[in-house]
Amino acid sequence: GSYLLDRKHASRLVPKIKELLRKSRVSINKIDAFIIGLGPGSFTGLRIGVSAIKGFCVASEKPCVGVASMDTIACNAKENDRDIVPIIDAKRGQVYSAIYQRKGGLVVRLSDYLLLPIEKLLKKVKRDSIFLGDGVNLYRDKIEGYINNKRQPAFLPEKYWYPGAGNLIKLGFSRVKKAKKTNINKLAPLYLYPKDCQVRKP
Repeated sequence: GSYLLDRKHASRLVPKIKELLRKSRVSINKIDAFIIGLGPGSFTGLRIGVSAIKGFCVASEKPCVGVASMDTIACNAKENDRDIVPIIDAKRGQVYSAIYQRKGGLVVRLSDYLLLPIEKLLKKVKRDSIFLGDGVNLYRDKIEGYINNKRQPAFLPEKYWYPGAGNLIKLGFSRVKKAKKTNINKLAPLYLYPKDCQVRKP
């Protein structure tokens, strides 16, 4: 099951998780591992989610795995003959992104996780690529204008722009099976804006 929470989810997240477990008739001790999306995104929202998962992991003594949003979004693209380029609006005229390829049925990341203006991202795109993510709405014209001079871009429909729970679970579970578990003490949101990962003093 799933819940869509608003910006007030700080007080609602843990109760909603407990409610979901109750409705599913699953106790926390029956869960084999916890998988969490690490962003990038809102500093406060990510911090709340990670803190909640850490609490469940400590209480149940079960492993956890963190997955970046770009990894999850990239899995929505099934093409084997193009690079996959998720672009997430990072505000301030920039995007979160990374470049991927499908190899042997798996999505493999070829670049670092990136925070940069769309123009700089496009200079890194070396092959025919498919673009997806909410940044497409903002930058489609720029992508087409830049890429069309060299190669033909493709775009996935909006329903494929977001990091769905299904892909998150698949990626996380594969990492659990490969023993790529995250040290609970090192579990942290993926922050690419340095100033966004600072807790403001009262």
